[in-house]
Amino acid sequence: QLQLVESGGGLVQPGGSLRLSCAASGFTLGYYGLGWFRQAPGKEREGVSCISTYDGRTYYANSVKGRFTISRDAAKNTVYLQMNSLTPEDTAIYYCAAAPIRCGSAADFGSWGQGTQVTVSS
Repeated sequence: QLQLVESGGGLVQPGGSLRLSCAASGFTLGYYGLGWFRQAPGKEREGVSCISTYDGRTYYANSVKGRFTISRDAAKNTVYLQMNSLTPEDTAIYYCAAAPIRCGSAADFGSWGQGTQVTVSS
């Protein structure tokens, strides 16, 4: 069974940076889409970014393009989300998730981590 554990959240001032990590274990043979989602209080869950283990292709929500970067260390089975130029609107619980084969729709992501809180505030 695929397990995902996030880390790296915390409190940061506006304009600051954080790097989230997602350690994955229990992979079976095949390809995956490894994604980051977030959910702010009173808001729906939002897809933030995704990376394909097949070809390394990356995807970003418009709200984070140019500020966030997703990457993967295959040897460590870890996915990272580098977040720069953070604003209070980025405050949310961030979840790591995995979908079989590729980065698809949110409904395709069947494995989820427990989440890590990111708070952007002065």
